[in-house]
Amino acid sequence: MSWEYTLLLYFTMVIAFLVGGIWIGTALGVTGVIGITMLSGTRQWQVFGDVFWNISNSFTLTAVPLFVFMGAIILNSGISKRFYRGISSWLRPIPGGLLHSNIVGCAIFAAISGSSTATALTIGTVAIPEMRSRGYNDSFLLGSLAAGGCLGILIPPSIPLIIYGSMVQESIEDLFMAGFLPGILLSLIFMAYILVRVIYDPGLAPRETGKPAVKELFMGLLDSWPVGLLIFFILGGIYFGVVTPTEAAAIGCAASLLLSLIYRELTWKSFWESLSDAVVANCVVMFIIVGAQLLTFTIVNSGAPQKLSNFMVASQIPKWQFFFLICLMYAVMGCFIDGISMMLLTIPTLLPTLKAMGFDAVWFGIVLVVMIEFGQLTPPMGLNLFAIHSISGGRPFSDVVKGSVPYIALESVLVVLLYFFPTIALFLPSTMAK
Repeated sequence: MSWEYTLLLYFTMVIAFLVGGIWIGTALGVTGVIGITMLSGTRQWQVFGDVFWNISNSFTLTAVPLFVFMGAIILNSGISKRFYRGISSWLRPIPGGLLHSNIVGCAIFAAISGSSTATALTIGTVAIPEMRSRGYNDSFLLGSLAAGGCLGILIPPSIPLIIYGSMVQESIEDLFMAGFLPGILLSLIFMAYILVRVIYDPGLAPRETGKPAVKELFMGLLDSWPVGLLIFFILGGIYFGVVTPTEAAAIGCAASLLLSLIYRELTWKSFWESLSDAVVANCVVMFIIVGAQLLTFTIVNSGAPQKLSNFMVASQIPKWQFFFLICLMYAVMGCFIDGISMMLLTIPTLLPTLKAMGFDAVWFGIVLVVMIEFGQLTPPMGLNLFAIHSISGGRPFSDVVKGSVPYIALESVLVVLLYFFPTIALFLPSTMAK
C-alpha cells in the first residue's frame, strides 16, 4: 500500500472511531494496533510494552500534574480572588476597565496554571458577578474571558508545550521561553482591541469615574504580589538555568501551599479537590498520550512521514503556501478534536516535512499552540466557549460565541507576525542561560 493510502486509512479509522463515540485515546491506540498488525502481523506486539513504559516513565511529563495541582491550589485557596481584585484597582480607570483586568488576569494566571480552560474558569468565576453588577455588555464580557483563557496554554508554563517538547525531543525550557513574548504580545493585541471597541462604542463598558484612592492601590499591590513573586520564581528559575521545568513545577506547588497556609483559606476539602483535579487531568492526558504513541509507532514504521517529507520537498511548493495549508488544516481540525489530541495525531507525520522545509521546531511549537487556541474558541469543540458558558448564569451559548469571534481574527494576526518575524518566539531562548 502506498504512503498516501496508508495515511488516509489511519486518519479515516481515527475519525470513524471518534464519530462512533470512542474515546480519543482508545481511537488512537486501536488504530495503531490495527495498523502495525497490517504491516507486520503480530510480531511487533511485544514492543507495545516498551512503548507504554518509555512514555509513562518520562521525567518531563511529571510537570503536567504538578502544574495542574499548583493552579488548583491557587484557585481553591482564594489567592486568585485576591489577585484579580488587586489588579482591577489599577486597571479600572482605563477605557474598558475590568475588561482589561480579564486579559491581564488571564495572562498572569496562565503563568501559574498551564491550562487554558482552568485559566478561563478561574478568572471568569471572579469577574462575571463583579462586571455584571457594574453594567458591562454580556457578550463582550464573556468573549474577553473565553479569549483571555487561551493565554493559559501560550504563556509558560504550558501543558501542550510540555507534551510537544517530549514528542519532538526539544528543550522544554526553550519552548517555555519561546511562548513568553508571543503570549505578552497577544495580550497587548487583545487589550488594544478592547480599548478601540470601547472608545467607539462606550455602551460596551461603563467608564469608571474618579481615580482609585492611594490606599486602594496599595491594597491592590498587597493582593497581587504573591502571584507575581510565584511567577518570578518559576519563569526566572527556568530562564536563568537554575531549575528544570519539572523542578520549577514542584517548587511552585510548595510555594502555593505555603501561600494558602498564610492566607488560611485552604480547607481540607478544597485541598483534596485540588489533588483530585491534578490526578484526573494527568490520567486523561496520559491515556491520550499512550494511545497516540501506539499510533506514532505505527506511522513511523510505515515509512509514511519520510515519504511525505520527500514528496513535499520534491514538489517545491512555496514555503508560505505550505505554512498556510498547515494552519488551515489545524483550524479545521480544531473544530472537532481537542488540542492535545490534534497535536499527537499530526506531529509524527508532519515533523520530518517541517524540518526538511526549514521550519524551526521550537518556533513551530508556538505556532501550533496558537492554532490550538483557535480550536478553544471555535464550536462545536471549543472548550473555552463551553467553560465560560457553564458559569455564565444561563446566558445563550451564542452570546459567548459572538463575543469570541473577533479574538480568533486577532490570533490570526499573531500567526502572521510569527511567520514574518520568528524572532518574536526565538529571541528569549537564544539568550537563556544553558
